[in-house]
Amino acid sequence: GQLPTWLQGILLRNGPGMHTIGDTKYNHWFDGLALLHSFTFKNGEVYYRSKYLRSDTYNCNIEANRIVVSEFGTMAYPDPCKNIFAKAFSYLSHTIPEFTDNCLINIMKTGDDFYAASETNFIRKINPRTLETLEKVDYSKYIAVNLATSHPHYDSAGNTLNMGTSIVDKGKTKYLLFKIPPSVPEKEKKKSCFKHMEVVCSIPSRSLLHPSYYHSFGITENYIVFIEQPFKLDIVKLATAYIRGVNWASCLAYHKEEKTWFHFVDQKTKKEVSTKFYTDAMVIFHHINAYEEDGHIIFDVIAYTDNSLYDMFYLKNLTKVFEEKNKLASAPTCKRFVVPLQCDKDAEVGSNLVTLPSTATAVKEKDGSIYCQPEILCEGIELPRINYGYNGKTYNYIFATEVQWRPVPAEIIKFNIQTKEMLHWGEDHCWPSEPIFVPSPDAREEDDGVVLTCVVMSDPKEPPFLLVLDAKTFKELGRAKVHVDMHLDLHGMFIPEKDLKTETE
Repeated sequence: GQLPTWLQGILLRNGPGMHTIGDTKYNHWFDGLALLHSFTFKNGEVYYRSKYLRSDTYNCNIEANRIVVSEFGTMAYPDPCKNIFAKAFSYLSHTIPEFTDNCLINIMKTGDDFYAASETNFIRKINPRTLETLEKVDYSKYIAVNLATSHPHYDSAGNTLNMGTSIVDKGKTKYLLFKIPPSVPEKEKKKSCFKHMEVVCSIPSRSLLHPSYYHSFGITENYIVFIEQPFKLDIVKLATAYIRGVNWASCLAYHKEEKTWFHFVDQKTKKEVSTKFYTDAMVIFHHINAYEEDGHIIFDVIAYTDNSLYDMFYLKNLTKVFEEKNKLASAPTCKRFVVPLQCDKDAEVGSNLVTLPSTATAVKEKDGSIYCQPEILCEGIELPRINYGYNGKTYNYIFATEVQWRPVPAEIIKFNIQTKEMLHWGEDHCWPSEPIFVPSPDAREEDDGVVLTCVVMSDPKEPPFLLVLDAKTFKELGRAKVHVDMHLDLHGMFIPEKDLKTETE
């Protein structure tokens, strides 16, 4: 096919790539050592490259030729040949665990730099052109967070906004929204922008020892949207996991009898909206978008009724016959919540406070809290992406993978929220990754541009390829076949040529 001449830059992707080291094997697919890969678009040609992230975790494991650093689903133990004192010492030092820097989930940008990220307090700087691993950054050196999301947001001033959990710091457990500026003042050129990181606001956890797990959050022009879900981390279990010989994943539990709470923080005043908003128990990994309209906040998420998705990716479950065994107990559902911020204080108990045309409701309870029920937009989609130029604003299109009842994507789709029309791309034996939208330089409309996805083949005789679709029609423009093994990845980003430092820099 033909690629548009304006498509110049790098599609950079990240995901777990190595699951066996020496005679040892990770338990969970999300534990594998991070493998970066990139597609560079230059004058209508595509160049492929892949490289393992040379994290401290990677280096220690490779040197020992076995897994020596614990991951979320795999607890590693010191070499039994080492002496007993070393062993006792390592038990003591695991109380608040030293997490791994195997940053395998996403790629994030701060200023002109790019980092591999996961959900611990570490990120690793990388060179997007060569995929070389550079310095390690520890968020906890600058602000009190032990965990952070791998799905930050970017504002119009170029700041990177992210959320992290501060575990029992000064007797409190809280969720922090923090901001990393794109650059540092001229006179402090030698300092990194992380030295200028600031906490924008904090939301106290409803429980000191059971903070909520979250993978992403939402943002509108004026507000942060944070969902405190009843999928929680047990801190006491986490602190004793090493001694008990269990993995950290076993310290997460879903409490289906509890509520899911919505928090809205005003970015200007840094204060949380005082009204209590909640919905039924659900598990959310991905926020799609959020925006304000006529006194309401509207936000779209992919929700599950349980946490079975995580369990499916234990390698022992993945090696079972895929089709029959691997049915998701709960299908991902694209839900839209409409939350009225300006609530009439005199509204009757039991009345629906949503005044916009929507089937979503927000009903006033006796105690003044508001019980929200969503509008269902569609079912069976995951790894949602939008035209990021519309982030925090009214929008029409979601690009996503279609998963239906199994965890591996079979197709990619474009969903029109207004008309509910869905366009599909899929072929036999194809497993596409998260679709990334790239706007054309002179875009007038939201879907002017292309959609990029990496496609792994389940038929070993067929090579994997990069697929380029016209985002408007979802028709194929071209594909670039890669004659090497390509891994199923998780997330990534497209970096336009203008945002890349020159080779010499």
